[in-house]
Amino acid sequence: MKLSVPGRVTATAVVAAASLLVGGSIAGAAPAPAVAAAPDIPLANVKAHLTQLQSIATANGGNRAHGRAGYRASLDYVKARLDAAGYTTAIQQFTSSGRTGYNLIADWPGGDTDQVVMAGSHLDSVISGAGINDNGSGSAAVLETALAVSRANLQPTKHLRFAWWGAEELGLVGSRHYVNTLSSTDRSKITGYLNFDMIGSPNPGYFVYDDDPAIEKTFKDYFTGLGVPTEIETEGDGRSDHAPFKSAGVPVGGLFTGASRAKTAAQAAKWGGTSGQAFDRCYHSSCDTTSNINDTALDRNSDAVAHAVWELSS
Repeated sequence: MKLSVPGRVTATAVVAAASLLVGGSIAGAAPAPAVAAAPDIPLANVKAHLTQLQSIATANGGNRAHGRAGYRASLDYVKARLDAAGYTTAIQQFTSSGRTGYNLIADWPGGDTDQVVMAGSHLDSVISGAGINDNGSGSAAVLETALAVSRANLQPTKHLRFAWWGAEELGLVGSRHYVNTLSSTDRSKITGYLNFDMIGSPNPGYFVYDDDPAIEKTFKDYFTGLGVPTEIETEGDGRSDHAPFKSAGVPVGGLFTGASRAKTAAQAAKWGGTSGQAFDRCYHSSCDTTSNINDTALDRNSDAVAHAVWELSS
């Protein structure tokens, strides 16, 4: 997760309206078929991706940063898994700080391409570490959700697109480049963008982005079903890859487990963990390794990613 970014804030109820159309019924019409529940996302699979990202960082100077060999190796790992699972993948190239960067876009065949649901995360780390929570955690959960779509041979009503962004740590460069290269028509086809940045913090909170109402409700309802209270995400608002989409008028939402801010006593009382300590003491540090992950938070949030993808694409 990046430190700060300016950005114009806009909100829209497009997804909310779409949800009403899907969930509602017309008098005299047959009820819509029930939407199949999302599968459980195996924690072991998500952690296996994190192990691979750690190994890539270790073999490439200890990081997976923009313009470095570790980033491209990370992208190649994710792309190979998606290609084998039947996705149509594309690498989008850009330049930042004198180095070449890359976004990876993966489309699942089928669905209405005039209604696109996107889920994404940034794949780059800072130079100082492997970036396993920030943001291997989001990248691994999005990857495993995409692979679960393939295993289920999901045939959603809407078109599904997944993305892994480059150079987020330099100022949301990759995601902004992607949004800026879309035509206004293509931007208008994105009914929702879901962002996942730091979802396995070792002293975790459960934060939901306060943006599009329908997306926000989808996540809140999921955690309510688990008996896990949530709070509105404020620490990272506008600091991750949803910001360019939001500025372009795309409905956005997402999840976050906290970064450098300290957990309060009230938060520790409802979530456990240690009050007065950062949600992630290894934020942007060399200790952000595979040992810097809370398995319960990663498991719950990975399942929430899949839940939202299934629900919002139906």
